[in-house]
Amino acid sequence: MNKADSSAAVADEVEQSLYAKRKKIYPREVHGLFAWLRAAGVFILLGLYYIIPWLQWDDRQMVLFDLPARKFYIFGLVFWPQDFFYLTLMLVAAALSLFFFTALAGRLWCGYACPQTVWTEVFLWVERKIEGGRPQQMKLDKQPLNLRKFRIKATKHFIWIAFSLWTGLTFVGYFSPIRELAVDFIHWQTGPWETFWIFFYAFATYGNAGWLREQVCTYMCPYARFQSAMIDKDTLIISYDAARGEPRGSRKKNVDPREQGLGDCIDCTICVQVCPTGIDIRDGLQYQCIGCAACIDACDSVMEQMGYPKGLVRYTTENTLEGKKTHLLRPRIILYAFILASVIFGAAYSIYSRVPLAMDVIRDRNTLFRETDDGLVENVYNLKIMNMDDNHHTYSLSVTGLEGAELLMDDFEIEVDSGEVIELPVRVSVDPDTLDSRSATLRFNLIATDSDDLYASEEARFIGPMPVR
Repeated sequence: MNKADSSAAVADEVEQSLYAKRKKIYPREVHGLFAWLRAAGVFILLGLYYIIPWLQWDDRQMVLFDLPARKFYIFGLVFWPQDFFYLTLMLVAAALSLFFFTALAGRLWCGYACPQTVWTEVFLWVERKIEGGRPQQMKLDKQPLNLRKFRIKATKHFIWIAFSLWTGLTFVGYFSPIRELAVDFIHWQTGPWETFWIFFYAFATYGNAGWLREQVCTYMCPYARFQSAMIDKDTLIISYDAARGEPRGSRKKNVDPREQGLGDCIDCTICVQVCPTGIDIRDGLQYQCIGCAACIDACDSVMEQMGYPKGLVRYTTENTLEGKKTHLLRPRIILYAFILASVIFGAAYSIYSRVPLAMDVIRDRNTLFRETDDGLVENVYNLKIMNMDDNHHTYSLSVTGLEGAELLMDDFEIEVDSGEVIELPVRVSVDPDTLDSRSATLRFNLIATDSDDLYASEEARFIGPMPVR
């Protein structure tokens, strides 16, 4: 073959790999420690997802993001758009957690907590219950369409769709009171936006977990592409011990593999059959691997049946496989852990000490000051007060920090409804003889009459004439 023909063959191979029709993967069911951990993660995460919207807290939904009212109820707290800072902290903590756990043990998020993995596990479980295990599913798909096949497939997809609709309804239930939403949905009385998002999220769940599955992880998720930037040779990864397993080959149980010049791998391909993305872990670390550890459970069960030591496929590091010393506790891990702990502690303390009251003081810049008929000097301020509590409150306002300062306003009882922002013009007068300089600092203090915990204080500048020396 000449050079031109070789180049053409390579181009054809690349084109076929890019546009080849997807081959359905039939993951084999596996049991073991990691399978149990994965099932526990699915049960806990989905349990929280589906149950939390139905729980009540002080006669209201415990977690509700009420966008029209601009209120975000999370347990006993009420957040407002002005509290966007806390969302920023949460996103920073999530990013740092991803960096930390990836640097420590690879794709733990993908294998145990990613929504794509969690919902796919449920869909696979339904599929096995209705169609049977891997051999039965493959045999069923090869059969021509008949009444039995149609009934089995229709049943599976009906359950998938019902579960997806329940998922979509629950998702919208975080933004619209779910008890009323469920009743309206049953009677087909939901609003246009609620209906759209219920069906959109249901369609996404049905498509991603039922049909696309590993395609999402392989082609759509960017995490697989940049994970290499967060791992090193000391990161725990799922790997095949080639030094122990090779050369691979089948053999009888009572045969010593060393006498036949074989390694411990019996080439049963069970590790490939259980992989949800269809890769062969024996080919080395691959970006398609989601770190679910199903191959570890599968290989350990085979090693146990053969009477060999477990761990042919295991969590290990590249340095360990190369016979070098591994350092799990290294500067990168310590730095990530320290920053992550600092952000979480800071966010928790900030939320704990948060006061649902905000006040901004803006001095009238049109006039620096004015002198009254009584010989006093006045400054005018505009106060913006926001009650971020869930209840109506009455506040009292005072001014401190400047000797002889007197607060002048129309009504000393300030009433603010929940979520309301009011603008309050006030005047402060001072005897000019008490001023030591042209500019002085004073402080406005706002406190609720029914709760000493609702307190806000802001500094402002008081401008007067140049003192006479």
